[in-house]
Amino acid sequence: MEKKYFENKLGIRKDIFELPFSPIREVARSAVNQEDVVQFWFGEPDVSTPEFIRSATKLSLDRGETFYAPNSGLLPLRETICDYTNRLYETSICPEQITVSVSGMNALMITTQTLISYGSKVVVVLPCWPNIPAIQHIIGAEVEGVSLKMKEEGWSLDLDQLFDACDNNTSAIIINSPNNPSGWMMNSDEQKAVLEFARKRGIWIISDEVYARISFNSDHAPSFCEVVNNEDRVVIVNNFSKSWAMTGWRLGWITAPSKLETHLEKLTEYNVAGPPTFIQQGGIIALKEGETFIRENNKRYLKALSVFKDWTDSQERIEFCVPEAAFYAFFNIIDCNDSLSMAKNILKNYGVGLAPGCAFGPQFDSYLRLCYATSIPKLERGLERLEKWLQSIT
Repeated sequence: MEKKYFENKLGIRKDIFELPFSPIREVARSAVNQEDVVQFWFGEPDVSTPEFIRSATKLSLDRGETFYAPNSGLLPLRETICDYTNRLYETSICPEQITVSVSGMNALMITTQTLISYGSKVVVVLPCWPNIPAIQHIIGAEVEGVSLKMKEEGWSLDLDQLFDACDNNTSAIIINSPNNPSGWMMNSDEQKAVLEFARKRGIWIISDEVYARISFNSDHAPSFCEVVNNEDRVVIVNNFSKSWAMTGWRLGWITAPSKLETHLEKLTEYNVAGPPTFIQQGGIIALKEGETFIRENNKRYLKALSVFKDWTDSQERIEFCVPEAAFYAFFNIIDCNDSLSMAKNILKNYGVGLAPGCAFGPQFDSYLRLCYATSIPKLERGLERLEKWLQSIT
Protein backbone atom coordinates (compact mmCIF):
# COMPACT_ATOMS: atom_id res chain seq x y z
CA MET A 1 0.00 0.00 0.00
CA GLU A 2 2.83 2.39 0.85
CA LYS A 3 4.51 1.69 -2.50
CA LYS A 4 1.26 2.37 -4.39
CA TYR A 5 0.77 5.59 -2.45
CA PHE A 6 4.32 6.68 -3.24
CA GLU A 7 3.94 5.86 -6.93
CA ASN A 8 0.75 7.85 -7.23
CA LYS A 9 2.33 10.96 -5.78
CA LEU A 10 3.05 11.61 -9.46
CA GLY A 11 -0.58 12.70 -9.64
CA ILE A 12 -1.82 9.92 -11.91
CA ARG A 13 -5.60 10.03 -12.22
CA LYS A 14 -7.13 7.56 -9.78
CA ASP A 15 -9.22 5.84 -12.47
CA ILE A 16 -6.07 5.16 -14.49
CA PHE A 17 -3.81 4.34 -11.54
CA GLU A 18 -6.20 1.62 -10.38
CA LEU A 19 -6.88 0.29 -13.89
CA PRO A 20 -5.54 -3.28 -14.10
CA PHE A 21 -3.62 -4.68 -17.03
CA SER A 22 -5.55 -7.14 -19.17
CA PRO A 23 -5.14 -10.62 -17.63
CA ILE A 24 -4.75 -11.96 -21.18
CA ARG A 25 -1.71 -9.75 -21.73
CA GLU A 26 -0.44 -10.66 -18.28
CA VAL A 27 -0.38 -14.33 -19.24
CA ALA A 28 1.24 -13.58 -22.61
CA ARG A 29 3.92 -11.37 -21.03
CA SER A 30 4.87 -14.18 -18.65
CA ALA A 31 5.88 -16.29 -21.67
CA VAL A 32 8.82 -14.03 -22.60
CA ASN A 33 11.84 -16.23 -23.41
CA GLN A 34 9.76 -19.41 -23.03
CA GLU A 35 10.22 -21.69 -26.03
CA ASP A 36 7.77 -24.09 -27.67
CA VAL A 37 4.53 -22.39 -26.62
CA VAL A 38 1.34 -23.34 -28.47
CA GLN A 39 -0.43 -19.99 -28.48
CA PHE A 40 -4.22 -19.74 -28.33
CA TRP A 41 -4.51 -16.62 -26.14
CA PHE A 42 -5.13 -13.83 -28.65
CA GLY A 43 -8.18 -13.54 -30.89
CA GLU A 44 -6.79 -13.59 -34.40
CA PRO A 45 -6.66 -15.93 -37.38
CA ASP A 46 -3.39 -17.80 -37.89
CA VAL A 47 -3.19 -16.83 -41.57
CA SER A 48 -1.69 -13.68 -43.02
CA THR A 49 -3.84 -11.01 -44.60
CA PRO A 50 -4.87 -12.15 -48.11
CA GLU A 51 -2.57 -11.19 -50.95
CA PHE A 52 -5.24 -9.17 -52.81
CA ILE A 53 -5.56 -6.84 -49.81
CA ARG A 54 -1.80 -6.53 -49.35
CA SER A 55 -1.36 -5.78 -53.05
CA ALA A 56 -3.92 -2.96 -52.96
CA THR A 57 -2.05 -1.42 -50.06
CA LYS A 58 1.32 -1.75 -51.82
CA LEU A 59 -0.10 -0.04 -54.90
CA SER A 60 -1.35 2.80 -52.73
CA LEU A 61 2.11 3.20 -51.22
CA ASP A 62 3.68 3.11 -54.68
CA ARG A 63 1.34 5.94 -55.68
CA GLY A 64 2.72 7.95 -52.78
CA GLU A 65 -0.57 8.00 -50.83
CA THR A 66 1.08 8.67 -47.49
CA PHE A 67 -0.58 11.97 -46.52
CA TYR A 68 -3.29 12.74 -43.99
CA ALA A 69 -6.75 11.41 -44.76
CA PRO A 70 -10.02 13.11 -43.76
CA ASN A 71 -10.80 12.54 -40.08
CA SER A 72 -13.95 10.55 -40.87
CA GLY A 73 -12.12 8.39 -43.39
CA LEU A 74 -11.69 8.36 -47.15
CA LEU A 75 -15.03 8.91 -48.85
CA PRO A 76 -14.50 5.91 -51.19
CA LEU A 77 -14.04 3.65 -48.13
CA ARG A 78 -17.10 5.09 -46.39
CA GLU A 79 -19.12 4.55 -49.57
CA THR A 80 -17.80 1.00 -49.88
CA ILE A 81 -18.76 0.28 -46.25
CA CYS A 82 -22.27 1.53 -47.05
CA ASP A 83 -22.48 -0.66 -50.15
CA TYR A 84 -21.22 -3.68 -48.20
CA THR A 85 -23.63 -3.10 -45.29
CA ASN A 86 -26.65 -2.40 -47.47
CA ARG A 87 -25.98 -5.47 -49.61
CA LEU A 88 -25.51 -7.72 -46.60
CA TYR A 89 -28.40 -6.50 -44.44
CA GLU A 90 -30.75 -4.91 -47.02
CA THR A 91 -30.44 -1.53 -45.28
CA SER A 92 -30.02 2.03 -46.56
CA ILE A 93 -26.99 3.27 -44.64
CA CYS A 94 -25.41 6.45 -46.05
CA PRO A 95 -21.81 7.75 -45.77
CA GLU A 96 -22.84 10.38 -43.21
CA GLN A 97 -23.51 7.50 -40.82
CA ILE A 98 -20.02 6.01 -41.22
CA THR A 99 -16.85 7.01 -39.38
CA VAL A 100 -13.66 5.11 -40.20
CA SER A 101 -11.61 4.32 -37.11
CA VAL A 102 -8.15 3.09 -36.19
CA SER A 103 -9.41 -0.38 -35.15
CA GLY A 104 -12.53 -1.55 -33.35
CA MET A 105 -10.83 -0.60 -30.08
CA ASN A 106 -10.49 3.02 -31.21
CA ALA A 107 -14.11 2.94 -32.39
CA LEU A 108 -15.27 1.88 -28.93
CA MET A 109 -13.10 4.50 -27.26
CA ILE A 110 -14.29 7.49 -29.27
CA THR A 111 -17.89 6.28 -29.07
CA THR A 112 -17.58 6.14 -25.29
CA GLN A 113 -15.92 9.56 -25.18
CA THR A 114 -18.81 10.94 -27.21
CA LEU A 115 -21.73 9.41 -25.30
CA ILE A 116 -20.79 8.42 -21.75
CA SER A 117 -20.69 11.05 -19.01
CA TYR A 118 -18.31 10.87 -16.06
CA GLY A 119 -20.11 9.20 -13.15
CA SER A 120 -22.91 7.73 -15.27
CA LYS A 121 -23.71 4.03 -15.42
CA VAL A 122 -23.07 1.62 -18.28
CA VAL A 123 -24.64 -1.85 -18.36
CA VAL A 124 -22.48 -4.47 -20.06
CA VAL A 125 -23.43 -8.01 -21.09
CA LEU A 126 -20.88 -10.48 -19.67
CA PRO A 127 -18.72 -12.32 -20.44
CA CYS A 128 -17.04 -9.74 -22.63
CA TRP A 129 -13.67 -8.65 -23.93
CA PRO A 130 -11.91 -6.95 -20.99
CA ASN A 131 -11.26 -3.76 -22.96
CA ILE A 132 -14.97 -2.94 -23.04
CA PRO A 133 -15.48 -2.35 -19.28
CA ALA A 134 -11.94 -0.93 -19.07
CA ILE A 135 -12.88 1.85 -21.50
CA GLN A 136 -15.80 2.81 -19.27
CA HIS A 137 -13.54 2.93 -16.21
CA ILE A 138 -11.09 5.15 -18.11
CA ILE A 139 -13.92 7.58 -18.84
CA GLY A 140 -14.97 7.44 -15.18
CA ALA A 141 -18.26 5.61 -15.62
CA GLU A 142 -19.74 2.96 -13.33
CA VAL A 143 -20.04 -0.48 -14.91
CA GLU A 144 -22.66 -3.09 -14.05
CA GLY A 145 -22.41 -6.49 -15.67
CA VAL A 146 -25.31 -8.75 -16.58
CA SER A 147 -24.18 -12.32 -17.13
CA LEU A 148 -25.19 -14.73 -19.85
CA LYS A 149 -26.23 -18.11 -18.48
CA MET A 150 -24.80 -21.39 -19.71
CA LYS A 151 -27.54 -23.95 -20.33
CA GLU A 152 -27.65 -27.30 -22.10
CA GLU A 153 -29.02 -25.67 -25.25
CA GLY A 154 -26.40 -22.91 -25.17
CA TRP A 155 -25.75 -19.49 -23.71
CA SER A 156 -28.73 -17.21 -23.09
CA LEU A 157 -29.46 -13.67 -21.93
CA ASP A 158 -32.21 -12.85 -19.45
CA LEU A 159 -33.66 -9.64 -20.90
CA ASP A 160 -35.59 -8.83 -17.72
CA GLN A 161 -32.34 -8.96 -15.78
CA LEU A 162 -30.72 -6.69 -18.36
CA PHE A 163 -33.55 -4.17 -18.13
CA ASP A 164 -33.63 -4.29 -14.32
CA ALA A 165 -29.94 -3.35 -14.25
CA CYS A 166 -30.73 -0.04 -15.97
CA ASP A 167 -31.63 2.89 -13.72
CA ASN A 168 -32.08 6.64 -14.18
CA ASN A 169 -28.31 7.13 -14.27
CA THR A 170 -27.73 4.62 -17.09
CA SER A 171 -26.16 6.13 -20.22
CA ALA A 172 -25.74 3.02 -22.34
CA ILE A 173 -26.11 -0.71 -22.76
CA ILE A 174 -23.13 -2.40 -24.40
CA ILE A 175 -23.69 -5.70 -26.19
CA ASN A 176 -21.05 -7.75 -27.98
CA SER A 177 -22.77 -10.17 -30.35
CA PRO A 178 -21.47 -12.49 -31.65
CA ASN A 179 -19.84 -12.68 -28.30
CA ASN A 180 -16.20 -12.89 -27.37
CA PRO A 181 -15.58 -15.26 -25.61
CA SER A 182 -18.74 -17.43 -25.48
CA GLY A 183 -19.83 -17.40 -29.13
CA TRP A 184 -23.36 -16.46 -28.03
CA MET A 185 -25.39 -14.61 -30.64
CA MET A 186 -28.30 -12.26 -29.96
CA ASN A 187 -31.28 -12.94 -32.19
CA SER A 188 -33.36 -10.34 -34.00
CA ASP A 189 -36.31 -10.53 -31.58
CA GLU A 190 -33.99 -9.87 -28.65
CA GLN A 191 -32.47 -6.91 -30.49
CA LYS A 192 -35.93 -5.45 -31.12
CA ALA A 193 -36.87 -5.87 -27.44
CA VAL A 194 -33.68 -4.13 -26.27
CA LEU A 195 -34.20 -1.36 -28.81
CA GLU A 196 -37.80 -0.78 -27.68
CA PHE A 197 -36.65 -0.60 -24.05
CA ALA A 198 -33.79 1.78 -24.89
CA ARG A 199 -36.08 4.06 -26.90
CA LYS A 200 -38.46 4.44 -23.95
CA ARG A 201 -35.62 5.17 -21.51
CA GLY A 202 -33.44 7.34 -23.76
CA ILE A 203 -30.51 4.95 -23.34
CA TRP A 204 -27.81 4.46 -25.95
CA ILE A 205 -27.07 1.00 -27.32
CA ILE A 206 -23.45 0.33 -28.27
CA SER A 207 -23.34 -2.85 -30.32
CA ASP A 208 -19.94 -4.45 -30.86
CA GLU A 209 -20.41 -6.57 -33.99
CA VAL A 210 -16.81 -7.30 -35.00
CA TYR A 211 -17.54 -11.05 -35.33
CA ALA A 212 -20.68 -10.56 -37.44
CA ARG A 213 -19.32 -12.50 -40.42
CA ILE A 214 -17.96 -15.42 -38.41
CA SER A 215 -21.35 -17.07 -38.10
CA PHE A 216 -21.77 -20.83 -38.52
CA ASN A 217 -25.47 -21.15 -39.30
CA SER A 218 -25.94 -18.16 -41.60
CA ASP A 219 -24.06 -15.74 -43.81
CA HIS A 220 -23.99 -13.16 -41.03
CA ALA A 221 -25.18 -12.63 -37.50
CA PRO A 222 -28.25 -10.46 -36.82
CA SER A 223 -27.29 -6.78 -36.67
CA PHE A 224 -28.89 -3.82 -34.97
CA CYS A 225 -28.61 -1.99 -38.29
CA GLU A 226 -31.47 -4.20 -39.51
CA VAL A 227 -33.91 -2.93 -36.88
CA VAL A 228 -33.00 0.75 -36.27
CA ASN A 229 -33.75 4.02 -37.96
CA ASN A 230 -31.39 6.98 -38.29
CA GLU A 231 -32.87 8.65 -35.20
CA ASP A 232 -32.33 5.72 -32.84
CA ARG A 233 -29.65 5.96 -30.18
CA VAL A 234 -27.65 3.03 -31.53
CA VAL A 235 -23.97 2.90 -32.44
CA ILE A 236 -22.55 -0.19 -34.16
CA VAL A 237 -18.83 -0.95 -34.04
CA ASN A 238 -17.09 -3.15 -36.59
CA ASN A 239 -13.56 -3.82 -37.78
CA PHE A 240 -11.47 -5.51 -40.44
CA SER A 241 -9.37 -7.54 -38.00
CA LYS A 242 -11.31 -10.76 -37.61
CA SER A 243 -13.12 -11.55 -40.85
CA TRP A 244 -10.38 -10.35 -43.19
CA ALA A 245 -7.35 -11.41 -41.08
CA MET A 246 -6.21 -7.80 -40.68
CA THR A 247 -5.55 -7.68 -36.92
CA GLY A 248 -2.26 -5.78 -37.22
CA TRP A 249 -3.65 -3.22 -39.65
CA ARG A 250 -5.79 -1.41 -37.05
CA LEU A 251 -8.77 -0.47 -39.16
CA GLY A 252 -12.44 -0.36 -38.21
CA TRP A 253 -15.60 1.65 -38.56
CA ILE A 254 -18.59 3.07 -36.69
CA THR A 255 -22.15 3.11 -37.95
CA ALA A 256 -24.13 5.76 -36.08
CA PRO A 257 -26.92 8.29 -36.46
CA SER A 258 -25.75 10.98 -38.90
CA LYS A 259 -26.17 13.61 -36.17
CA LEU A 260 -23.10 12.12 -34.46
CA GLU A 261 -20.85 12.47 -37.51
CA THR A 262 -19.32 15.84 -36.59
CA HIS A 263 -18.72 14.84 -32.98
CA LEU A 264 -17.05 11.55 -33.90
CA GLU A 265 -14.97 13.45 -36.46
CA LYS A 266 -13.76 15.86 -33.76
CA LEU A 267 -12.76 13.06 -31.43
CA THR A 268 -10.96 11.25 -34.25
CA GLU A 269 -8.94 14.42 -34.83
CA TYR A 270 -8.04 14.77 -31.17
CA ASN A 271 -7.18 11.08 -30.72
CA VAL A 272 -5.48 9.76 -33.86
CA ALA A 273 -6.43 12.02 -36.82
CA GLY A 274 -7.56 8.93 -38.73
CA PRO A 275 -6.08 5.73 -40.20
CA PRO A 276 -3.34 5.90 -42.86
CA THR A 277 -4.59 6.39 -46.41
CA PHE A 278 -2.87 3.29 -47.80
CA ILE A 279 -4.42 1.07 -45.10
CA GLN A 280 -7.87 2.41 -45.96
CA GLN A 281 -7.25 1.42 -49.59
CA GLY A 282 -6.71 -2.13 -48.32
CA GLY A 283 -10.04 -1.91 -46.52
CA ILE A 284 -11.85 -0.98 -49.73
CA ILE A 285 -10.56 -4.07 -51.53
CA ALA A 286 -11.26 -6.30 -48.52
CA LEU A 287 -14.94 -5.36 -48.60
CA LYS A 288 -15.22 -5.66 -52.38
CA GLU A 289 -13.35 -8.92 -52.91
CA GLY A 290 -13.23 -10.69 -49.56
CA GLU A 291 -16.33 -12.91 -49.58
CA THR A 292 -14.57 -16.06 -50.75
CA PHE A 293 -11.87 -15.60 -48.12
CA ILE A 294 -14.50 -15.22 -45.39
CA ARG A 295 -16.35 -18.38 -46.45
CA GLU A 296 -13.18 -20.46 -46.67
CA ASN A 297 -11.97 -19.29 -43.27
CA ASN A 298 -15.31 -20.04 -41.64
CA LYS A 299 -15.09 -23.60 -42.98
CA ARG A 300 -11.66 -23.90 -41.35
CA TYR A 301 -13.02 -22.65 -38.05
CA LEU A 302 -15.90 -25.13 -38.14
CA LYS A 303 -13.47 -28.02 -38.65
CA ALA A 304 -11.34 -26.83 -35.74
CA LEU A 305 -14.44 -26.42 -33.58
CA SER A 306 -15.47 -29.99 -34.37
CA VAL A 307 -12.06 -31.25 -33.26
CA PHE A 308 -12.30 -29.28 -30.03
CA LYS A 309 -15.85 -30.47 -29.35
CA ASP A 310 -14.87 -34.12 -29.87
CA TRP A 311 -12.01 -33.61 -27.44
CA THR A 312 -14.19 -32.02 -24.74
CA ASP A 313 -16.67 -34.90 -24.99
CA SER A 314 -13.95 -37.17 -23.64
CA GLN A 315 -12.99 -34.84 -20.76
CA GLU A 316 -15.01 -35.24 -17.54
CA ARG A 317 -13.71 -32.01 -16.00
CA ILE A 318 -14.84 -29.73 -18.82
CA GLU A 319 -18.22 -28.07 -19.44
CA PHE A 320 -18.53 -26.53 -22.89
CA CYS A 321 -21.35 -24.98 -24.93
CA VAL A 322 -20.77 -25.15 -28.67
CA PRO A 323 -20.66 -21.55 -29.96
CA GLU A 324 -22.94 -20.21 -32.65
CA ALA A 325 -20.34 -17.80 -33.96
CA ALA A 326 -16.88 -16.21 -33.50
CA PHE A 327 -13.81 -18.46 -33.12
CA TYR A 328 -13.44 -19.12 -29.41
CA ALA A 329 -13.93 -22.07 -27.12
CA PHE A 330 -14.93 -20.79 -23.67
CA PHE A 331 -15.00 -23.73 -21.31
CA ASN A 332 -15.50 -24.32 -17.61
CA ILE A 333 -13.09 -26.43 -15.55
CA ILE A 334 -15.28 -28.20 -12.98
CA ASP A 335 -14.25 -27.75 -9.34
CA CYS A 336 -11.53 -25.24 -10.21
CA ASN A 337 -11.15 -21.51 -9.84
CA ASP A 338 -8.45 -18.83 -10.10
CA SER A 339 -8.25 -18.91 -13.88
CA LEU A 340 -5.22 -16.62 -13.99
CA SER A 341 -3.19 -19.09 -11.94
CA MET A 342 -4.53 -21.94 -14.06
CA ALA A 343 -3.51 -20.21 -17.28
CA LYS A 344 -0.04 -19.41 -15.96
CA ASN A 345 0.43 -22.97 -14.73
CA ILE A 346 -0.66 -24.43 -18.08
CA LEU A 347 1.70 -22.06 -19.86
CA LYS A 348 4.72 -22.67 -17.66
CA ASN A 349 4.44 -26.42 -17.25
CA TYR A 350 2.67 -27.55 -20.43
CA GLY A 351 3.51 -24.87 -22.98
CA VAL A 352 -0.04 -23.88 -23.92
CA GLY A 353 -1.14 -20.24 -24.00
CA LEU A 354 -4.78 -19.66 -23.01
CA ALA A 355 -6.78 -16.64 -21.89
CA PRO A 356 -8.02 -16.75 -18.26
CA GLY A 357 -11.76 -16.55 -17.75
CA CYS A 358 -11.45 -13.79 -15.13
CA ALA A 359 -10.51 -11.42 -17.96
CA PHE A 360 -14.10 -11.62 -19.21
CA GLY A 361 -15.80 -11.05 -15.86
CA PRO A 362 -15.20 -12.14 -12.26
CA GLN A 363 -18.09 -14.61 -12.52
CA PHE A 364 -16.05 -16.67 -14.98
CA ASP A 365 -12.97 -17.40 -12.91
CA SER A 366 -13.29 -21.16 -13.49
CA TYR A 367 -13.23 -20.71 -17.28
CA LEU A 368 -10.50 -20.64 -19.89
CA ARG A 369 -10.67 -19.35 -23.47
CA LEU A 370 -8.99 -20.95 -26.47
CA CYS A 371 -8.92 -19.34 -29.92
CA TYR A 372 -9.37 -22.09 -32.49
CA ALA A 373 -8.73 -19.90 -35.54
CA THR A 374 -5.76 -22.11 -36.20
CA SER A 375 -4.56 -25.20 -38.04
CA ILE A 376 -5.79 -28.63 -36.98
CA PRO A 377 -2.25 -29.95 -36.27
CA LYS A 378 -1.52 -27.01 -33.99
CA LEU A 379 -4.86 -27.41 -32.23
CA GLU A 380 -4.32 -31.15 -31.71
CA ARG A 381 -0.84 -30.52 -30.35
CA GLY A 382 -2.22 -28.04 -27.84
CA LEU A 383 -5.06 -30.32 -26.79
CA GLU A 384 -2.66 -33.19 -26.12
CA ARG A 385 -0.80 -30.94 -23.70
CA LEU A 386 -4.00 -29.68 -22.13
CA GLU A 387 -5.11 -33.25 -21.51
CA LYS A 388 -1.91 -33.87 -19.56
CA TRP A 389 -2.67 -30.83 -17.42
CA LEU A 390 -6.22 -32.07 -16.78
CA GLN A 391 -4.88 -35.45 -15.72
CA SER A 392 -2.51 -33.73 -13.30
CA ILE A 393 -5.38 -32.02 -11.44
CA THR A 394 -7.75 -35.00 -11.32
